[in-house]
Amino acid sequence: MIYRETHVLLEELAEASLDSTRKRYMDTVCGAALLIIDDFGMRKLPPTAAEDLLEIIMRRYERASTLLTSNRPVEDWGKLLGDAAAVGAMLDRLLHHGHVLKCGPRSWRTKTAPAD
Repeated sequence: MIYRETHVLLEELAEASLDSTRKRYMDTVCGAALLIIDDFGMRKLPPTAAEDLLEIIMRRYERASTLLTSNRPVEDWGKLLGDAAAVGAMLDRLLHHGHVLKCGPRSWRTKTAPAD
């Protein structure tokens, strides 16, 4: 299992590209039985984010489990990544065998917090 916030995953991938370890990094990320990509859309992402995330999702498709969390509506993902086509392809793969869980407008943390 690998857990990364979205911006950290993309920063590590960019660093791996610079030091010529991208293939090894991608093999590790794409080979994990479960990849949790957390807080999608909470920070500004690099211009290559759409292509990089699509590559990860495509390589994991029908091979391993991927969990992606976001407080942003799916309709905004194209704007967040700046590439509606890549987002469409990514969502097609994520949703093909996937499940969407909505926690509602209130934070899960505030729902489960003890009452005062």
